Amino acid sequence: MTVTFCGHRDVCCSHELRGLLYDSVESLIRQGAVEFLLGGYGNFDIMAAHVVKELKEKYFDIRSVMVIPYIDRKYNKELYDISEYPLLENVPKRFAIVKRNEYMVDKSDAVVAYVKDDFGGAARMLRYAERKSKTVINIAKLLIK
Repeated sequence: MTVTFCGHRDVCCSHELRGLLYDSVESLIRQGAVEFLLGGYGNFDIMAAHVVKELKEKYFDIRSVMVIPYIDRKYNKELYDISEYPLLENVPKRFAIVKRNEYMVDKSDAVVAYVKDDFGGAARMLRYAERKSKTVINIAKLLIK
């Protein structure tokens, strides 16, 4: 099973949020998830990468993949096992992240999200995942208000 993540760039990384993220990812691993596709741009993406890295100490067969929207994108190689570049050369640069996000959803069986707002890239990616009938865990709905 392959899992991807989407969340708001400026999310506050609370202990409660991190705990729910950790539990959600570990639950998916127990259900057969072995590959995690990560975007690496916002706070939620970075938190997800750290959670996957931490879980790799317990589940050795999982791997994290940084999916880069631009061929020249630099990334923290200590957080990810490999990088992957979808063929986006013919996509205008301003649409590269949207197309990369669609690629990650298309390749995934499940999406772990932190989406509270109905606007922005994370909300667009979540709606795309729902249209594609992917399993969605939106942690924002699990947090106590």
